[in-house]
Amino acid sequence: MVAVFLVTLYEYSPLFYIAVVFTCFVVTTGLVLGWFGWDVPVILRNSEETQFNTTVFKKQMRQVKNPFGLEITNPSSASITTGITLTTDCLEDSLLTCYWGCSVQKLYEALQKHFYCFRISTPQAMEDALYSEYLYQEQYFIKKDSKEEIYCQLPRDNTIEDFGIVPRSRYPLVALLTLADEDDREIYDIISMVSVIHIPDKTYKLSCKILYQYLLLAQGQFHDLKQLFMSANNNSTPASNSSPEEQGTDQSLLEKAGLSEVETPEETSKDCVVCQNGTVNWVLLPCRHTCLCDGCVRYFQQCPMCRQFVQESFALSNQKEQDKDKLRVL
Repeated sequence: MVAVFLVTLYEYSPLFYIAVVFTCFVVTTGLVLGWFGWDVPVILRNSEETQFNTTVFKKQMRQVKNPFGLEITNPSSASITTGITLTTDCLEDSLLTCYWGCSVQKLYEALQKHFYCFRISTPQAMEDALYSEYLYQEQYFIKKDSKEEIYCQLPRDNTIEDFGIVPRSRYPLVALLTLADEDDREIYDIISMVSVIHIPDKTYKLSCKILYQYLLLAQGQFHDLKQLFMSANNNSTPASNSSPEEQGTDQSLLEKAGLSEVETPEETSKDCVVCQNGTVNWVLLPCRHTCLCDGCVRYFQQCPMCRQFVQESFALSNQKEQDKDKLRVL
C-alpha cells in the first residue's frame, strides 16, 4: 500500500514526492540522533553519554566498628573427632563460648528473642535463649589484640560421630563472641557475634568453613555478615589449596544442603573491571560484586561480572576518605 501511494504521489507531483521523502529522512535522522529529546538505542550513542533512565538506588551506609574477629585455623584438619582450632582477633577483652550440636530452630529463635525480647550480650543471655538445646559447651577468655588460637573439641568420652543426614536439626558448632567488660558494651554498637561453623563428620564431609555470621547490635537488630566478591587478578594464585575435584564435591554438597550461596574467597584486585584504571569503590546488590569505580558505576544497570540486574549499590568510602588516602600515600 505504501509503495502504491508513493508511485501515485510521484506521478501526481515529483517535487511534492521529493519533499515528503526528504521530510521523512530528516525526522528519522532526528529520532536516531536524539534531536527531539527522546531516548535512542544505546549502540548509536557515545559510550561516555550512555546513561539509563532506570534509577539504581544508592543505599545510605553507616560505618560501625566490629570489635570481634574469628577465623578457622587450618580448616583441612578439623573434624568432629579431632576438634577445631579457632583464631580470635578482638579489640577488647571478650568471651568465646562454643556450643556443640546446637539446635538450628533454637538458634534462630534466640536471634528473634534478641530483636523482640532481650539483648544477647552475655553467654548467660544466650543460654537462656537456647534453653540448653545443645550437646556440649566450652568457654574461653580472650584478651584484646592477642590473636589467640583456641583449640575446641568435644569430650573424649563422647560417642558422637555425625549429626545425621541433611537437612539437619543441629549445627555442628556455634561460636558466640561477647564483650567481657560491661562498660565496653556501652561503647560499641555491635555487642556480640554469632558464627555458625560446619565441621566435617562421618556422614557429611563438606570441608570445614564458616557458614553464617550474625552481628548483634545493642539496639536489638541483627545482621547477616556477607562476603563481598572482589574482581580477581588473572595471574593470581587461587586462595584455596584444594583440588578442582574437591572443590566440585564441596559445591555439590553445599547445593544439597541449600547453602550454594557460600563461595570461596578470591584473590582480589583494586582495579575497576571496566576501565582498569580507577579504584574499586562500589558494591552492587544483590550480587555483592565489588568491581566498579566512581566513574564507571553510573553507566551500568547490570553487574559487569555476573549480568544480574542491580537493585541497589553503595560506596565503600566517600570522596573525602579517598582524598585522605591519596595524601597519605604521597
